[in-house]
Amino acid sequence: MQLRLPTSIPEVQECLADGAVPIGGATLVWAAWQRDGFPELAVSLRDLPEANTIGAEELGAAVVLHQIDDRVPEVLHRAAAGVGTGAVRRAATVGGNLVGSTLRCLLPAAVVLDARAVVLEPEGLFETDLSDVLAKHQLLVGLRWSAPVISGYRKLEAEAGGPPPFVVASALHADDDDTRLRVAVRDGYEVLSGSVPCAEDSADVLDALHRTDLGTLDPTAWETVRRHVTELLTRSVSG
Repeated sequence: MQLRLPTSIPEVQECLADGAVPIGGATLVWAAWQRDGFPELAVSLRDLPEANTIGAEELGAAVVLHQIDDRVPEVLHRAAAGVGTGAVRRAATVGGNLVGSTLRCLLPAAVVLDARAVVLEPEGLFETDLSDVLAKHQLLVGLRWSAPVISGYRKLEAEAGGPPPFVVASALHADDDDTRLRVAVRDGYEVLSGSVPCAEDSADVLDALHRTDLGTLDPTAWETVRRHVTELLTRSVSG
């Protein structure tokens, strides 16, 4: 297998035109390649500047998870820190986790940030809905979002070899006309989310959230959401 490491968007486009298969951290695809056979040509974005950004409102797809720190919102930082083992976090990339993984540990955080996907097509870079990237497996170059007022993340303990641990992520967004709370959970392999106006009374916020898809959660999971949201709203007032 030949691996190309382009350093510019035109070089990446040339690689894709030549039939190169995109590769991220390879923690997941490597095993499949060992089973099914390696491609003749692969391309990595690890040397592409646009795919290596880390900031308050952007994150590149080639960034390795252990590099994600407090430059990004808390919800995304903590989600990345909770993925697998240290060895996994030193190899897995943002793009690989979101597009190549069934667990998609970063997805709830990206959802509550209302992140947009930056993808590369033959005609160049453009932004699209993250859901489109996941459905179509487009080449993800990075994520962009508007910085939240406050965010939070909680991952429950789970038995080894059992179902994926329950995850709840949240972010409070404010602009001139509206303040909204976004909450997303990973329940098994499914991600559910809700977005509601942020009222002064936390009980009203929770009632509104319960009328979204999050209301389908079982009582134990909903209690986790309730406690998490109550804590976040308390922090937003005290902060």
